[in-house]
Amino acid sequence: MTDAMGAVRPPLPPFSRESAAQKVRAAEDAWNSRDPERVALAYTPDSQWRNRSEFIRGRAAIAAFLARKWQDEAEYRLIKELWAWSGDRIAVRFAYEWRNAAGSWFRSYGNENWEFDAAGLMRQRHASINDQPISPEARLFHWARSGPRPADHPGLSELGL
Repeated sequence: MTDAMGAVRPPLPPFSRESAAQKVRAAEDAWNSRDPERVALAYTPDSQWRNRSEFIRGRAAIAAFLARKWQDEAEYRLIKELWAWSGDRIAVRFAYEWRNAAGSWFRSYGNENWEFDAAGLMRQRHASINDQPISPEARLFHWARSGPRPADHPGLSELGL
């Protein structure tokens, strides 16, 4: 199945370990762009989300949510890691670091469950997230703002997270 614009987002289900890891890294790179419209295109037009306690439906609502999120979460940098996969589903764990308007730093930890359609678009996303205040010196995610994590930057497991 494709969306109204005929979009296909490889890799496609059913996922192997390799294709699931590619999908996770593509999502990480897109989210690190902090471009709400770009990120929203990875989801079906009627995609359903649960993000913390917020329920979101559809690309326009996803883009609006992300624009609001990244306005509030300055210096956002994210690392995702494949946890499990089967068929059209992928489970991910992640952490991201960000600074609020008052200048306080946080590391947010979470898990996501993803379900994809046949065209590789995400039709469901369920995210559970917890925020931990950190000192600026405790930050671990250091790379250019609004860009992908460099290939040689450690992932969550290598960082002990």
